Amino acid sequence: MLTKRIIPCLDIKNGRTVKGVNFVDLRDAGDPVELAKIYSDEGADELVFLDISATEERRKTLVDLVRKVASTINIPFTVGGGISSVKDVEVLLQNGADKVSINSSAVKNPQLINDLAQKFGSQCVVVAIDAKQIDGQWMVHLVGGKIPTELNLFDWAKEVAQRGAGEILFTSMDNDGTKNGFANEALAKLSELVNIPIIASGGAGNIQHFVDSFTIGKADAALAASVFHFKEIEIKILKTALKNNNIEVRI
Repeated sequence: MLTKRIIPCLDIKNGRTVKGVNFVDLRDAGDPVELAKIYSDEGADELVFLDISATEERRKTLVDLVRKVASTINIPFTVGGGISSVKDVEVLLQNGADKVSINSSAVKNPQLINDLAQKFGSQCVVVAIDAKQIDGQWMVHLVGGKIPTELNLFDWAKEVAQRGAGEILFTSMDNDGTKNGFANEALAKLSELVNIPIIASGGAGNIQHFVDSFTIGKADAALAASVFHFKEIEIKILKTALKNNNIEVRI
């Protein structure tokens, strides 16, 4: 049985780590390089770095900051934000990223998923999907959740898997920052639909929420931000609790 992964997420704006609720009301959560080192030392399985305003501001990811973070950690490192070409990915991989996360650019140009998978391998390609429920349907949103689309979450997930994505990072915008738990029904449906790993994101508030994401939501990994940044949950304690719930984790 594959071990379940715990992944802290650094949402970056203006060079600082930030965290909001439902994608708005951002507040400062610290220096990304310092936080990255702490998480690596504490036993996080991977780290995700999302330059959350890169697409909106029509610029590239903060490469210098990526390089600094990569030099301080010894765990797999995924970087996203403003990536729209094979060249963008080459630059990030050369500066310490192990995987890349694409979101808006994949919807606008689905062929990009195929191109990246062919060039760098599926294991390098994470497709992030931000979705929220509208009239009972999970609909995909772009540009940091600001632009709704006509795309259904589950249809899009099937397509990205077929195009060669190695993982899907699903964030429930309804749950994001609320600390009321992950969107487990949607997660379980995604896990049934596709045969690539699903990373749960949006809603972590306590240890039981992580347990539920793996047992009810069938997620392969759980990603969180504020509960780690503000020391509400320690990764070592979380992993011990997961182990005690018969969930395989790396300790």
